[in-house]
Amino acid sequence: MTRRLLASIHDVGPKFEGQVDALSDRLSNALGGPRFAMLVVPDHWDEAPLSASPAFAARLRRWADAGVEMFLHGWRHRDDAQTKGFAQRHMTAGEGEFAGLSKVEAAMLIADGRKVVEDAIGRPVAGFIAPAWLYSPGAVDAVREAGFALAEDHMKVWAPGTARVLARGPVITWASRSPARIKSSLMFSSLARATLGIVPTVRVAVHPGDVSVPELLASIDATLHRFSRSHVPSRYADLLA
Repeated sequence: MTRRLLASIHDVGPKFEGQVDALSDRLSNALGGPRFAMLVVPDHWDEAPLSASPAFAARLRRWADAGVEMFLHGWRHRDDAQTKGFAQRHMTAGEGEFAGLSKVEAAMLIADGRKVVEDAIGRPVAGFIAPAWLYSPGAVDAVREAGFALAEDHMKVWAPGTARVLARGPVITWASRSPARIKSSLMFSSLARATLGIVPTVRVAVHPGDVSVPELLASIDATLHRFSRSHVPSRYADLLA
């Protein structure tokens, strides 16, 4: 079995163009080319509509042409639910957009977002990944019925049509929104580098906010270096082979 390293840039959109550029260069250098995914938000917090940014849409298309996988990553990435569950309150700062949606609500946002992203990149998206990796039961159903080939949460990658799990294990990611979050994510990534080498598929996810914290960038570099030696930098679609 081929051991694979899957890397992704979250929250991709015109709002974070400079940060996405920096992360794209960093991952390309570490992985030997554009062997990573971008998770595209159609209108981040209703502040940066991709459909109104033709220059950034053209850049997305060039990245896709170069081999970067493009995933739909919600619609606005903001959780507007009046009542929030434990994961919404403690695992994300108000960004678990799909954690409390009904199937109908999720399906509408998915259809609208998919059109925006696919119009930009000129091809089907590779799959769907919910903001903060949080899904309501209705959202899971909507993702399945939308016919996506791939989906992902904190602990697995799966094929929505069959519910077949394609990879298991925690995502290695970093948080920049507070000193405590920075410290805990540095500790987890260090532990992951020491223990996850036996996992067949290692997943690494970076976010625009990581660019502002040198300690996080150093940890990202160390993590990519560690796992690119034992795992083949791959595409999510390789899991379907």
